[in-house]
Amino acid sequence: MKFFIEAKNLTKEYHKGDQIISPVKNLCLDVYPAEFVALMGPSGSGKTTLLNLIAGVDVPTSGTLRVGDSHLNQMSRDELTNWRSKNLGYIFQLYHLIPVLSTYENVELPLLINAMSKKKRRERVETVLELVGLSDRKNHKPKELSGGQEQRVAIARALVANPSLIVADEPTGDLDRETADEILDLLQDLSTKEQKTIVMVTHDPKAADRASRKFFLDKGKILNEL
Repeated sequence: MKFFIEAKNLTKEYHKGDQIISPVKNLCLDVYPAEFVALMGPSGSGKTTLLNLIAGVDVPTSGTLRVGDSHLNQMSRDELTNWRSKNLGYIFQLYHLIPVLSTYENVELPLLINAMSKKKRRERVETVLELVGLSDRKNHKPKELSGGQEQRVAIARALVANPSLIVADEPTGDLDRETADEILDLLQDLSTKEQKTIVMVTHDPKAADRASRKFFLDKGKILNEL
């Protein structure tokens, strides 16, 4: 089977004064289609940098990175922006919902930059809200929702453009155990039933156990598969 994500000798460097900081160094990673993988490691190990490279939010200094049929290391910033709008859903720990917008409007946002009719947008938003169990909360503002419901809104927003790849940065880090388990159930279903490839950064071993594979990073490299 062809890998969906293939990173080879991936390196990201930053210049800080006379120093060169390398949060990711000569890293190699392969992820299968519709696989749910977890990235673990201490703070500063390179997890979030790797996630942002895979998401096309950042660009590597060297190495190769293919996601699907797209070679991200060869793309310009504008090309990456276009690629993200069609292929990526990003789930954040702190949700990043717009307080003045309703659940429906927050989920609809990614579709407003695409050429899509209002009817098709409505159909797509209602479909993903049903998928995450929030059809009855579509007119509620974020302040009227629980933390778990807000994260479900964020997941629906990540899904609404029907991306092939979902990246999640500590998606359960701000939730209690019971609510976190519900979110992890949903992520597992997205991988197994909706055939989404999911890459999740987490510090939580229980969250990582839900993934099909776990990788431990330290000092910019993958030390081992757990």
